[in-house]
Amino acid sequence: MKNAILAGSLLMILGTAALVWQGVTFTRQKKVMHLGPIHMTRNTQERIPLPPILGGIALVGGLALVVLGVRRKA
Repeated sequence: MKNAILAGSLLMILGTAALVWQGVTFTRQKKVMHLGPIHMTRNTQERIPLPPILGGIALVGGLALVVLGVRRKA
């Protein structure tokens, strides 16, 4: 039952983070030109959006796991 509480807590943390940030932003480096010793690159920021429903489902699922883990433990 300790595993269910731990997994539920982790899901609740991830669900809350998904609701707060609503996406993951990262920087990608792309080569623009490569002539001998001269290199030119361009940094572009890209974003992977996370829908709020995904964070809500993770939050509710984590809460359910914690409640079930505590009930089975008692």
